[in-house]
Amino acid sequence: MIKKTLKWLASIMLTAIAALAIFLIYITTTDYKPPAKVELLASNNNSLMMKHGEPFTVTTFNIGYAGLDQGQDFFMDGGTMSRSRSKGQTEANLNAMADFLSDTHSDLYILQEVDVHSTRSNHINQVQKISHRLQGYSDTFAYNYKVPWVPVPLAHPMGAVQSGLLTLSTFHSSSHTRFDLPGKESWPVQQFELDRAFIESRFPVDNGKELVVVNLHLSAFDKGGTIRKQQLDFLEDYIDQEAEKGNYLILGGDWNHSLPGTDHNKFPSKQEWPQWLQPFPDTFGPEDFRWAVDPNIPSVRTLDAAYQEGVNFLAVIDGFLVSPNVEIVDVTGHDLNFKNSDHNPVTGKFILK
Repeated sequence: MIKKTLKWLASIMLTAIAALAIFLIYITTTDYKPPAKVELLASNNNSLMMKHGEPFTVTTFNIGYAGLDQGQDFFMDGGTMSRSRSKGQTEANLNAMADFLSDTHSDLYILQEVDVHSTRSNHINQVQKISHRLQGYSDTFAYNYKVPWVPVPLAHPMGAVQSGLLTLSTFHSSSHTRFDLPGKESWPVQQFELDRAFIESRFPVDNGKELVVVNLHLSAFDKGGTIRKQQLDFLEDYIDQEAEKGNYLILGGDWNHSLPGTDHNKFPSKQEWPQWLQPFPDTFGPEDFRWAVDPNIPSVRTLDAAYQEGVNFLAVIDGFLVSPNVEIVDVTGHDLNFKNSDHNPVTGKFILK
């Protein structure tokens, strides 16, 4: 009887180990490994030429895959959830944010965490939905998260993820490129993590120069910030190269750092500074580049618990860094009270000198 029981237990253990091995082999062999640079297509490229001396607006918004509304938490931030509560809630969040984008009438939008076919967002193609809502805009998409199955949290796993960055514009563009960012977790953790990247979009200007717009989403949960340092070093080199060309440069998105010129103490909270958040290094980039942020409106909340005003820790991690030949006219953080996403959008108004 004891021998039979031991054989039965051994059989179960061997089966579980074999299943895990097969899963890891599958995840490893199907791992998304894009090259350092990928040329992207722009759907519905417009003919309108960018003009120097005339104001235009850029809005950045991390839409949180339309699943991180007020009632949600997130397991990586200390919560328990990994998916939107329901398809209906996902659709309601997405429609509300698409309405906001349409009503804002920005000339360019740079969006992060936009899903195309993910379990966590009920397999709704959010790129298609947003592009259809913003008629008259070109759209360019780049993956930064493409995993067949994320098995955590075990009780209710995130599942399949296909997600990325979306840039939309009313101006004529000459090229769009996905730049792979350095810094990876070790195997097998990286097989379930994002492949961080940014979209570089080039817009010819009527004076013969180019406006280069970068849509980025940097790492957040790397221990010690070593991966974030590699990404910032890469960005710094990229900025130096573009600055030497004399082009106009606007980098925007979710920096996952507390941005210069902002102070989280402005926003009432019962929580301490979260582990994942780091202050942005003072030594980054050319000295004459400037930050375009709204220090009075928080752009992100913590996700260890559902949102409660005055409880969750708030900070500004979304905004723009611009070259000295770009005039910052105005920066507006939109206080949407984190109703449909864990981020608030930010709009910058600029003039190319």
